[in-house]
Amino acid sequence: MLIRKKAYARAGLVGNPSDGYFGKTISFIVRNYCAEVSLFETPELHIEPNERDHSVFDSIESLARDVRQFGYYGGIRLLKASVKRFFDHCTRHDIPLHGRNFTLRYCSDIPPQVGMAGSSAIITACWRALLEFYGVEIPKHILPSLVLSVENDELGIPAGLQDRVIQSYEGVVFMDFNRASVEKLGHGIYEELDPALLPPLYVAYTKKLSEGTEVFHNDIRGRWNRGEREIVSAMYHWASLAQRVRDMLVEGRGREIGPLLNENFDLRRRLYQLSQGNIDMVEAARSVGASAKFTGSGGAIVGTYEDEAMFGRLRDVFSGMEIEVLKPQIVPV
Repeated sequence: MLIRKKAYARAGLVGNPSDGYFGKTISFIVRNYCAEVSLFETPELHIEPNERDHSVFDSIESLARDVRQFGYYGGIRLLKASVKRFFDHCTRHDIPLHGRNFTLRYCSDIPPQVGMAGSSAIITACWRALLEFYGVEIPKHILPSLVLSVENDELGIPAGLQDRVIQSYEGVVFMDFNRASVEKLGHGIYEELDPALLPPLYVAYTKKLSEGTEVFHNDIRGRWNRGEREIVSAMYHWASLAQRVRDMLVEGRGREIGPLLNENFDLRRRLYQLSQGNIDMVEAARSVGASAKFTGSGGAIVGTYEDEAMFGRLRDVFSGMEIEVLKPQIVPV
């Protein structure tokens, strides 16, 4: 038995970062990149290392370069924590598991450290493989919370539901994380949208490994917990942008959402300390008339463009900045 499961990169279209603060967001899947987990039956349970997990380097420079790209940990801990959490879930719910063992193997081409949800993709793909191997079924709206628990509870990684929801549902999803639903049900309210409603979109990400996520020197979480009016108001505003974009898409006005994406980023820029590389990427896209905002926490952007001529100008302006730009593949081909 050989099981192969994939989970794809994602882009937050609008509303982020309010998803971690009982807000609303819209995200879409980016099938151009994926993480794949292979599982096959073996006498012992074994998790194979990937190139991201190696500890032998040609030089001190190569070690430093590897850490900048992949961090201090590879994917082994993600798989181990996923298996452990899967076992705990099945035990807690009296779900019987057969006694056969397996080997797990993973690979990923999702650009690292640029906010396209590479870690949660590995975990999601692993859960899908485990579910098939053991013949266990979990509702689609529950899986994101279980994937999140791997990072939050097992590994102590701060993360929110948005990435895991879109990687579970795929396509395009409007997510309402209102406090009542999240605290009572453990998940938000998720509405799948027709990808055909979207205007032409691009995704761009930096290939400079040091220009990754934004610098969190503003204590946004602490200020939110203290009820600071500026932060609470911003979270409501981001959520309202997501609601407005959702309504515009459903009304067939997708080509009008660009200014709302710009507004999403401009508010973020006022509240967060961002690296100059991230700011330059957004401003370069806007210089040719496209809209631009972060796909996640920095390192990659998403926006609308009018036509092929504008997309060509995006390619041109990014060509000298070590930035890759692409048209996201949202639906299977």
